[in-house]
This record gives sequence, C-alpha cells and structure tokens, in this order.
Amino acid sequence: MARESMQFDVVVVGGGPAGLAAAIRLKQLAAQEAVELGVCVIEKGSEIGAHILSGAVMDPRALGELFPDWKALGAPLKTPVSEDRFLFLTQSGSLRVPGFLLPECFRNHGNYVVSLGNVCRWLGQQAEALGVEIYPGFAAAEVLYDDPGGVRGVATGDMGVGRDGRPTDQYQPGIELHGKYVFFAEGCRGHLGRQLMERYRLNANSDPQVYGIGLKELWEIEPKKHQAGLVIHSAGWPLDAGTYGGSFLYHMEDRLVSVGFVVGLAYTNPYLDPYEEFQRYKTHPSIRTFFEGGKRIAYGARAIAAGGLMSLPKLTFPGGCLVGDEAGFLNASRIKGSHAAIKSGMLAAEAAFVALRAGRSADELDAYGAAFQESWLFDELYRARNFKQWMSKGLYSGTVMVGVEQTLLGGKFPWTLHHGHADHECLRPASECEPIDYPKADGKLTFDRLSSVFISNTNHEENQPCHLVLKDPSVPVALNLAKYAGPESRYCPAGVYEFVKNGDGTDRLQINAQNCVHCKTCDIKDPTQNIVWVAPQGGGGPNYPNM
Repeated sequence: MARESMQFDVVVVGGGPAGLAAAIRLKQLAAQEAVELGVCVIEKGSEIGAHILSGAVMDPRALGELFPDWKALGAPLKTPVSEDRFLFLTQSGSLRVPGFLLPECFRNHGNYVVSLGNVCRWLGQQAEALGVEIYPGFAAAEVLYDDPGGVRGVATGDMGVGRDGRPTDQYQPGIELHGKYVFFAEGCRGHLGRQLMERYRLNANSDPQVYGIGLKELWEIEPKKHQAGLVIHSAGWPLDAGTYGGSFLYHMEDRLVSVGFVVGLAYTNPYLDPYEEFQRYKTHPSIRTFFEGGKRIAYGARAIAAGGLMSLPKLTFPGGCLVGDEAGFLNASRIKGSHAAIKSGMLAAEAAFVALRAGRSADELDAYGAAFQESWLFDELYRARNFKQWMSKGLYSGTVMVGVEQTLLGGKFPWTLHHGHADHECLRPASECEPIDYPKADGKLTFDRLSSVFISNTNHEENQPCHLVLKDPSVPVALNLAKYAGPESRYCPAGVYEFVKNGDGTDRLQINAQNCVHCKTCDIKDPTQNIVWVAPQGGGGPNYPNM
C-alpha cells in the first residue's frame, strides 16, 4: 500500500518542551505577521506528556519569554521552591552542606517543583489553541531525504505489522510528513537524531556525549512529613566515590514527592545495577523517614545527556535542526534542562520563521546556531562547561573543584576540560571487578523491577517486530556475558534483558520488549554498541501520570 503524504511548513518530531515551544513560537510569529504557517507536532506517546519524565525543578525564565502571562494562563507551576538542602551521604549518616557554601547552581530560589509531563500537557493545549496540529500516537520511524541529500520530512511507522515482519489484517502504512524544515526534538538519544548525527557528522568537532540514567518514583506521603517546595539533593552513598551520581527529592503539592536517582553511564563495574542503587538509596536513615507510611504511585526511567556545552553537536543540517535534549542542552550542574529545551526550541523557530518569510526551504538554518551563541543559554552552559569533567575525577576532588569554579570564580575558570571517552567504552571486565550484593526488595520501601514496570503503565502490542535490534545476535552471550557478566540484565531499569538457559544448558539473551520504558540506556551503555533502539509502533511504551 502506498503511503499518504501531508505537507507543512515545519514538521516537529517530539512533543516535549523543546518541540512544543518551537511549534508555539512559530505560530506566535505567524500571528504577529498575519501570515499562514502550517506546523505539526508528532509524538510517539499515546498523548502529550505520556513519555515525559523529569525531576523536576523548573527555572521559569524561558517559559516567561514564551508566555509572559503564564501565571494568568494557568501554567501548572504551582509549588515554588521553599528550601534547598544538599546532603553528602555515608552508609549510616549524612552531612548537610551549609547554605552559604552551596554553589549558585544548587540554589533554587525563584524556581518551581513541577511535573514536567503536566507542563507539556499544558503547552500542548496552548499550541493547539494557536493552530498547531498535534498527532500523538504516531512514532517517526524514518527520515526522508531529497535528491541533494537534505531532509525533506519523516515517515511514521507502519501499524499492524506482526512479529514476523509480515502485515496483519490490521495493517496500515505509515504517513509521510513533508516539511520545508524539520525539527527533531525526540529527547535524549533520539533514534532519528542519532542517524542524523552520523549522516551529517554533526558531532565531528564535539567531545563524546556523556549520559546518565535517571530513575524516578512518585510517592504520596503522610501530611506531617510533607513540606511543599522542599528540595533535597544528595551525593555519596550508595555509590562509591569514583562513580558519578546522586539523588533528588522534591516535595510537590498535594502531599506528592518526586524521588529519583541518577547514575552516570560512564561507570566501570559491570555488576553495578542503577535500579538497585536507587532502591538502596531509599533505605538511608535520612531518606527513608519521608516514605515510611506513604504510598508509591508511579515509576519511570529515562536517560539524560549530561555532557553540556563541550558535547553539543552542530545543531543544523540541510532541511532541519536539533533542539532540546536531542542535542544535549541539559545543564547538568543545575540538574535542569526544561528551560534550556524551551529556549532552544524558540531560537530554532525564530530562525526558521525568518527563512520561511524569505521564501527559503530545505537549507541550513545557520541563524539558529548564531542566535544560540549570543543567548543567555550559551552563557549559562559556558559557565557550567567543566562540571561533568570535574565530577568524573571523583566525588571529593570533583566537588572541591566545582565549588572553586562555581562559587569563587563564577564559572570563569581559565581552562576548558574535555571528555575523553564514550560511556560504552568504560566498562571493565567482570574478572577485574567485585560483584555487588543488593538486598531483596521489601515491597514497602523498596520494590522489584516488574512491580515498578507495572505502575509505569507500560504497554506494547506484543505481536509487533521487536524494537530492540541486535546487530549480531551472538554478541550478548559470546562477549557481553562471557567478558562483562551480562551487564544488560542490570543496566536496564525495566527487566527487558535477561539471560536464560536453553534446554541443552547453553545461555541465550531473552528480550522482553513489552517491558521497555523507552529510557534508551541499552542503546547507550551496551559495550559493543550491538543494541539499537528503534521506534516501536506508535502509542506504545509508558503512560506516565504527573511525572
């Protein structure tokens, strides 16, 4: 069956804060100039916000530029930060950093504790009110190119294809969405963005991207333990001093608390299990008291791009650009990215609007990169450019140097440090590492993977091709299991990968793709880069409430 096609001025892939901000800004500019502009957003989640997961403490600066009257419009930023705490944890104790010693990046006065999913739902409503066409449940599966080699659109995935790759009775071909410009806003490690980076060598002059996996739970806690706007960050236990990571604990409104744990994916011990480290963290005496007597109501996980300015790729290519965490605009030192995503989407939109008004199409939006260089976002990321590099040197020495650079020098360190290795290159052989003994889940404070996946509301149509593709099916057993003790069974936060025995006693990797929460960790951390994450049928995956 032939694919139908639709034509727009701008096609936006991804309904997160960057993609929605870009679509909104395009429509705002069109309204100011009284011109017609066709803008669409496609989103692989079942609805806007379904796949959005973040801490999140939000800096409203970019939102205020997009909607100066965001408060009057009812944006869901309801809980201003009331107190900041930063703890260094040992196994049985904690040390609170005095407020006057906290670097500016850990001070959140004027920011808000939010559900980023709900912020995106609100942005989606504003976009539709402006005339943006939003199509949730449609996963962009393929980049379309014109004859000169530029991007001319995307195609959504075919629906109703069976696990054997053959069309079923419910088969429907994908739709081609053509745009004069195409914005890619898939979030961290977008599978189309990864292809574009390789095709156009967008990261040829950048440091390797540095990633983390963020795991999050949403709890309803006892009223006497709730303090709206309380923000707690920690470093240290349960991770060793050489492994980058830390926690967040944010008190929202209505007795809700977001708690999460981030582990840098450059860790070296293949026995480390980020999910179990998160569960173990909640048992700390300074942390568990918040949750005892409470109820866990949601769970999810997502990779984050934390390399900062030095890992940013070239943002543009013929016919399109990268925005938000697709490019890696997260400010890891502030543990914030939503304001950066919104700002990057706005900058790209403004560049595209000027180009469209001039009758241009399918060329490079050089003005986007130039505007970023002149923006407050560039200044912010520049001041934080060494953060991840310092912290990769170890918790204690890294903390001291971050304090010196941020507090004493205001981010104006005279030298720029660089990343040397991609995360997948960092694992050591299992024979050189100590196994880690993780306690069994108690079902009250700590939980197993499958019960967590259940409350992520994750669902995929089982009779569809597996969206976790092995380049070489022999590698997981022959190399990953033999040399690294099968790390995919531990770095996946959803129990997708497990090694099982065949009838003859040999091992095989079983992929439970229906459990996948679309975090992309496997695509990043697999030591041989043998696993490739591709888009499943649209609408599949998690359905996060208030995350």
